[in-house]
Amino acid sequence: MLHLGEVFPNFTADTTQGEINFYEWLGESWGILFSHPSDFTPVCTTELARVLTLVPEFKKRNVKVIGLSCDTIESHNDWCKDIQCYAGCNESEVFPYPIIEDKARNLAVKLGMVDKDELDSSGIPLTARAVYIIDPKKKFRLSILYPATTGRNFDEILRVLDSLQLTDKAKVATPVDWKMGDDCMVLPTVPEENIDTLFPQGVTVVPLPSGKKYLKKTPCPDV
Repeated sequence: MLHLGEVFPNFTADTTQGEINFYEWLGESWGILFSHPSDFTPVCTTELARVLTLVPEFKKRNVKVIGLSCDTIESHNDWCKDIQCYAGCNESEVFPYPIIEDKARNLAVKLGMVDKDELDSSGIPLTARAVYIIDPKKKFRLSILYPATTGRNFDEILRVLDSLQLTDKAKVATPVDWKMGDDCMVLPTVPEENIDTLFPQGVTVVPLPSGKKYLKKTPCPDV
């Protein structure tokens, strides 16, 4: 079982862009690995099309994306044309991110991506809609698992990426429904004597019935 904060396991895989070594492919970038139950299915097609339109946003954040599905590379390549069509993109252009072939489910099982409630025509479990975020140090930073019947929210995935990248650089946490530019929370572990130095833009202590001064807001740091 994978745990957040651990080193994400390396692997080699055949993809629509050839064989890859995951660590070498990732390089110094952040990575998103997202799995899919099957090719030529309606929800998966909408998801991969959404990722296609978000490629510029991922590039701005130094993020590489890679998909995984339980079908062959030949099937993936044919499916990519449908994805490009649904996204309103030119079907003759090179598909901008790789999709892993995992017909035997070896990688899906290794990475804990299998949904035992969703079976293919042979009775074999399909992959769930997993989203894994890995940082440039190859650490496992986020896991979201959706059932096969529920499409992912990629606006939320971008929001989480922004939070992870911001909080790696500044001693803040991001509150509920936070978006880039919103106020952040000062970490409770920051010593009181360091607050003025670390947060020159100011800190607001929210008064609470308990009288405890743990809820401190500060403008979003410019990092």
